[in-house]
Amino acid sequence: MPNLFSPFKIKGLELRNRFMRSATYDGTADDEGKVTEASEVLYRDLAEGGVGLIVTGHAFISIQGRASFGQYGVYDDEMIPGLHHLAEIVHAAGAKIALQITHAGINSRYHASRHTIALAPSLVEGTQTAHRAMVEEEVEGIITDFGAAAARAKEAGFDAIQLHGAHGYLMSQFLSPLYNHRTDRWGGSTEKQRQFHLDVIKAVRSRVGNDYPLFMKFGVMDDRDGGVSLEEGVEAAHHIVAAGLDALEISAGVGGGSSRASKTDGENAEPEVPYFRERAASVKRSVSVPVMVVGGIRSIGMAQNIIDAAEADMVSLCRPLIREPALIRRWESGDFGPARCISCSRCFGVIEREGGLGCYQERYSEKQTAR
Repeated sequence: MPNLFSPFKIKGLELRNRFMRSATYDGTADDEGKVTEASEVLYRDLAEGGVGLIVTGHAFISIQGRASFGQYGVYDDEMIPGLHHLAEIVHAAGAKIALQITHAGINSRYHASRHTIALAPSLVEGTQTAHRAMVEEEVEGIITDFGAAAARAKEAGFDAIQLHGAHGYLMSQFLSPLYNHRTDRWGGSTEKQRQFHLDVIKAVRSRVGNDYPLFMKFGVMDDRDGGVSLEEGVEAAHHIVAAGLDALEISAGVGGGSSRASKTDGENAEPEVPYFRERAASVKRSVSVPVMVVGGIRSIGMAQNIIDAAEADMVSLCRPLIREPALIRRWESGDFGPARCISCSRCFGVIEREGGLGCYQERYSEKQTAR
């Protein structure tokens, strides 16, 4: 059976192990979206902590596509020097790094807080964020922006690109009948709803070439009634891989993402239940490229079990590495105790309090305060 700590190759990219840090919004970028010293410390700790592949927090490809304050940007060449330094820091510690690029579409706290108009595939009733449906020229412009952002990431020295096609952001919105009511080339049928994905992949490939590793975090199904079914998502996965992807990280689409994560009362850990495991296994049976699974994995035993069962090729972690950036190094050294993360999901609230990602239990729990 494959060993989690053996090198693993995706296309021409050789990783030191099968562990991946899933893209995690960390709130450390400056007002323009540039890398800061706090960003560098965060990624240095992760790289030194032993993870094989680090995926950055999502980086917006255009100002109109921004999701949050403190989010990284890759919309302008001025972002390249800071991103280049970030990649160098990770490489110096022996890890590889991919830049996740995204457009928020209607799912933008940034535009909602500024009372500006977000762009969406279609008008969606019952949505509080002010938005409007894009005309065809705007869709084409966003596709071009994805390609330009990917080219900047490659120039900055990143080892790969990951497209954010999950968690209700723009790519999820185009795939989902809950958000896509278009009747042009990007909507009106299941086949046309995935056309945006195919066009983005084509645009990125035109800028970075066919040999550069290109991944996607893919919301294979929606967690809302009337959304993309698992069967439809698996079919879409087959087509987008054929268009030029080298790996898929399986997560949720509309109605998923961080809201899908388990939560505790803040004292005791929830049972370890990898909640996208079955979805990843379904995708893996239908595609020929490596598949990563994220969500709810907190022990090396569970990680190895998933790999041994051939349900995924890599294990992707988010919250456990917030509390323990050196978790992988600990496991590799022979200390196989489970992650100290209890899945309370309060870590992202630390961003609001401190302006950067951190573990709530480590910083604010009553036990920590009493020390």
